[in-house]
Amino acid sequence: MNLHQFRFVQEAVRRNLNLTEAAKALHTSQPGVSKAIIELEEELGVEIFARHGKRLKRVTEPGQHVLKSIELIMREVGNLKRIGEQFSAQDSGTLSIATTHTQARYVLPIPVAKLREAYPKVSVSLHQGSPDQVARMVLDEVAEIGMATESLSDYPDLVTLPAYEWEHVLVLPLGHPLAKKERVTLEDLATEPLVTYHPSFTGRTRIDHAFAQRKLAPRIALEAIDSDVIKTYVRLGLGIGIVAEMAVRDDNGNSDLAARPLGNLFGRNLARVAFKRGAYLRNFVYRFAELLSDRLDRNLIAKAMSGHGNDYEL
Repeated sequence: MNLHQFRFVQEAVRRNLNLTEAAKALHTSQPGVSKAIIELEEELGVEIFARHGKRLKRVTEPGQHVLKSIELIMREVGNLKRIGEQFSAQDSGTLSIATTHTQARYVLPIPVAKLREAYPKVSVSLHQGSPDQVARMVLDEVAEIGMATESLSDYPDLVTLPAYEWEHVLVLPLGHPLAKKERVTLEDLATEPLVTYHPSFTGRTRIDHAFAQRKLAPRIALEAIDSDVIKTYVRLGLGIGIVAEMAVRDDNGNSDLAARPLGNLFGRNLARVAFKRGAYLRNFVYRFAELLSDRLDRNLIAKAMSGHGNDYEL
């Protein structure tokens, strides 16, 4: 057995048992992938996949155990590569970050700049997506560190740590009647067309839950994944906006939009950082996490990665 066979099995599962897609992702031929998997099954003496003709239909029960072992082996192979990189070049390499649009736009620029100042030979690769995509990129080792508000804590194979809390903010034209109110209510918001985040992004679940608890139906005029897009459509008169506070933090009173905090209506949100459980983290990965939040330090992260301690809540 060899690592190529393990990669083929992993990729077949990732591609929903479609060997043609798995072969494309691995830049090889479909017959080659199929042959390698069959040879591994013959060597192990078990069927990893149940088949209908030549098509893979499902992962068998022994196949589930094989997949878990392959996952451990490939994780350690990745760790070996990172250990080699760490000790052959202590201050160089690539830091891959997976995050959402809001974090990438408003939270990461300063930490990334400070990391590059401290490690000028380290390049940064930034991957943006939904919170679930962020989790998957960390699990698939596309990224070494992930950052998002939703979903990350739902994956048992991720170590997630709290970074910071934030609240939603109402943004609206300066002349809007609600801009004159010191305290906006859910009933006020329910009467207005709203421009806010897509349901899977940036704390939207808290917004929906708050309205549902009061048996109110919000009038969603437009959904987006980018805070700047939301503010643009508010300026165009499509409605009033609900964005993350990070999106208005640097306006310093110079914006053409009024802002009102909504933490009293929607509560506080918790942004988290995530690492793949069992992964080897290089020095500059630890340093970047420390730059993201003063709640994080190398010792805390190392303790969490080693499986010691259960409560890292704020």
